[in-house]
Amino acid sequence: MIGNGLGPPFIFIPSTLIVIAMLLPPIYLLLSVTSTGMDIFNIVKDKDTLAIIVNTVLLMFSVSLSSIAISLPIAWLTVKTDLPFRSMWSVLTILPLVIPSYVGGFIVITALGPKGLLQDLLSSFGVNRLPEIYGFPGAFLTLTILSFPYVLLPVRSSLYRINPSIEESSSALGLGTWNTFIRIILPMLRPSLVIGSLIVALYTISDFGAVSMLQYKTFTWSIYVEYESAFDRVRAGALATILIIIAAVLIYIESRTRNLSSYYVSGPGSARLLKRYNLNRWKWPSLLFCLMIVMVSFVMPLSVLFYWATKIVSTENLVGNLLQLTINSVYSSGLAALCASLAGIFIAIFAVRYPSKISALFERLSYVSFALPGIVVALALVYFGIHYIRPLYQTMVILVFSYVVLFLPLAIGPIRNALLQINPRIEEAARILGKSNWQIFTSITLPLVRGGVFAGASLVFLLTMKELPATLILGPLGFKTLATYIWSAAEEAFLGYAALGSLILIFASAVPMTFLTLRGDRL
Repeated sequence: MIGNGLGPPFIFIPSTLIVIAMLLPPIYLLLSVTSTGMDIFNIVKDKDTLAIIVNTVLLMFSVSLSSIAISLPIAWLTVKTDLPFRSMWSVLTILPLVIPSYVGGFIVITALGPKGLLQDLLSSFGVNRLPEIYGFPGAFLTLTILSFPYVLLPVRSSLYRINPSIEESSSALGLGTWNTFIRIILPMLRPSLVIGSLIVALYTISDFGAVSMLQYKTFTWSIYVEYESAFDRVRAGALATILIIIAAVLIYIESRTRNLSSYYVSGPGSARLLKRYNLNRWKWPSLLFCLMIVMVSFVMPLSVLFYWATKIVSTENLVGNLLQLTINSVYSSGLAALCASLAGIFIAIFAVRYPSKISALFERLSYVSFALPGIVVALALVYFGIHYIRPLYQTMVILVFSYVVLFLPLAIGPIRNALLQINPRIEEAARILGKSNWQIFTSITLPLVRGGVFAGASLVFLLTMKELPATLILGPLGFKTLATYIWSAAEEAFLGYAALGSLILIFASAVPMTFLTLRGDRL
């Protein structure tokens, strides 16, 4: 802990402005609901709404728990053991993040549906029909295999930062590997697990692509239907408001699990090589586990996309168009990652180093918009853009701003976790030696959290690359990305072109993702 109160102005003022920006979509929803006098409590008591709440909460908890169950062993194996090809598994297990959920949903239907590719392969063995994949099973499978890396990234980052002397001390006291993990390492990973599962939960309740493709009725699908029908947009706003309330409850629960004083080493020490454990007879089962996860979450979707892409007949002007779309996607995503990382640094430092009711509130509020569907955030910014900042409407500025509003929590989480593992006495010592708050911030804090900054930037970059509703609604005139191209091609049933666009999106995201993963974990 550095201090209490509001902190220095260069931290508090940017944090205040950032939080105000994050509140624009909720303010828009509040205005749209209250201006009509609709009673939100009657909507909550409605039988259809209660069913939507149950569906959403069930999916959220199931995906979050399964993501932890997958991510924790993968993180341990790739960071703390002598698993062969650790770097390769580290990258491959993160890459499912680059697959858009609407693409993932269609892949699951095509591969595992009642008349899918797997059914065709098994028909020669007498299997006439596979179990139904629509509804909860399909949505759960799709969102789990696409979102578990949200937990994996911060957990891996935390494992790299645990001082090996802790494990050596545990071993000297007679604790074995398993007891050391359960009693020492796992409690130190709690912030990473909590923040990762919170991101998964918020991503799950805000997802539209997978639940719509697999016909599982959650809030996002219902909100989209209400907005598109144009018959009851007030009800859509009320449903979105309920979604914000659920997100607020999640964020509050997450904040109550924290213990800011338990995750760094007290006492002197220097960076040392990681302690690696020998897998011995568990080496082959561990390899099989990693291979199975990669096959299901990345190789299978990629194979299905390659199959579709081979069906393309005409390639006229295709290469030039896709190259420009790729440049547009990388450019806008890079700007979003940069801006979100800068904003995340201020919020994370304010919350961790200057703990107070205000800093805790600021951090919680910054997570709210992540639970909202992209279409709600986009419509909110359309309203504010037209009425208050018209010169910026349909420019790159407001488009990048929408990305930051949507994905800021992804930048905050890893940075906050990195701060928790840095002993604040380092910064306090610098202050005693006469360093100013700004000098401490630039020369000590920022270099120490750069691994978290890279991890957060990689997450924002990936989500922006595949973001659809905000890009469609807020993008400058004539500005198209790979995500909008894929959606348009799929809508027109040009599945080969949609598959080719998806493959380029995956590979365009995979290159910087590989760099950021390998570099960020070790910074």
